[in-house]
Amino acid sequence: MSKIKSFRGVNHELMRQQNLSGILHHLHEKAPISRAELAKLIGLNKATVSSLISELIDSQFVYEVGVDSLKRSGRRSVLLKINPARGCIVSGEIGADFVSIICTNFAAEIVWSHRERIRKRTRQASVVERTQSLMKEATEIGRNKCGQVVGVVLGAPGLVDRRTGELLFAPNLGWKNVPLGEMLRQSFSTMAFVDNEANLGALGEQYFGKAKGYDEVLYISAGVGLGGGVVHEGKLMKGSTGFAGEFGHMTMDPRGELCGCGNRGCWETQVSQSALFRHIKESIETGASSVLNEMVSRNPLTVPKVVEAARNDDHVALAALKKVGRDLGIGIASLVNALNPRLVVFGGILSLAGEFLLPVAREELRARALRWVESDMQIELSRFGLDSCVMGGVAKVYQSALSAPVKLNGNKLHPLGV
Repeated sequence: MSKIKSFRGVNHELMRQQNLSGILHHLHEKAPISRAELAKLIGLNKATVSSLISELIDSQFVYEVGVDSLKRSGRRSVLLKINPARGCIVSGEIGADFVSIICTNFAAEIVWSHRERIRKRTRQASVVERTQSLMKEATEIGRNKCGQVVGVVLGAPGLVDRRTGELLFAPNLGWKNVPLGEMLRQSFSTMAFVDNEANLGALGEQYFGKAKGYDEVLYISAGVGLGGGVVHEGKLMKGSTGFAGEFGHMTMDPRGELCGCGNRGCWETQVSQSALFRHIKESIETGASSVLNEMVSRNPLTVPKVVEAARNDDHVALAALKKVGRDLGIGIASLVNALNPRLVVFGGILSLAGEFLLPVAREELRARALRWVESDMQIELSRFGLDSCVMGGVAKVYQSALSAPVKLNGNKLHPLGV
């Protein structure tokens, strides 16, 4: 009998955790919302929901924001929201030529951000040390504004072992076997994650951005390289070893440009800022006139400068963007035929040129994707652009915290209901 009681006790606590998590997720989606509305959404009686809400209020996850002023008859309901002062989340990204860090409150509102360029050939140790320093600065600011640090996340452009947080291979950084997860665990006494930047970008768009409410999503991130993420049945697709979404290394032209991964003709050799700049330089070298001529010879090209030139009807910039847009559409058409997403979200620094790239990409989609698939699908620019990855880091911590809500006990975090 004791074993049966123990088993029932475990089931009761598991159910309690699931109910707490369900309430928090509905608050994230629907707030401000009343206890009665939550009870209807979750399918629990009002007394049970009220008890769980009291626990969440005591643990500072939730707070009351006043009464429903729109209700015209009967007793007005008290509305609830997730408490932004519950703690802070720090999220960072190491790119091929930059480091980006943000700190948000628990309502995912940015309270501090910093982005800086990293010179090519900067030593790996220096980049990691600088990233670590900026994340520590962010946690101090977050503690001052929001209290405890709920979690930290770091995104990187490469293959990441999700169990250990080790960056196994990042071709555009030239890094192998970098123990980023160990660095985070040693530096921060809270939950810590390391993941692929495009997977985090997909999660950020699904949780907070353009893909919110969609269960089947293809996310493409194009910058120095190209990566992607797939949301299937509302969850990020990981693959058998956790490396799903490396679309940038699909072979598009076996005799094409050499890729950082060692192969030729990968999709990212056609759709990246490097490809865009290569097309421009090749046109100028053949004698084409462009406002970008001087920049090519004296200064490095940038995507914003190319976009500015295109808006001024510069033919070299427009032609280069058209080539990249065409190759973007060809690749997306193949992925759409294979994955049948409801929404395609395009992010990364090339999304700054979306007004020129997406019309061409849509033409290729209409020409190459199966019409039964393409007709029911949309392609949109990401909501967060360059910040999709870091917002995805916030989403990863947020998701974990909401799935297993915790309470404060001194300086330690303990799961609620346990």
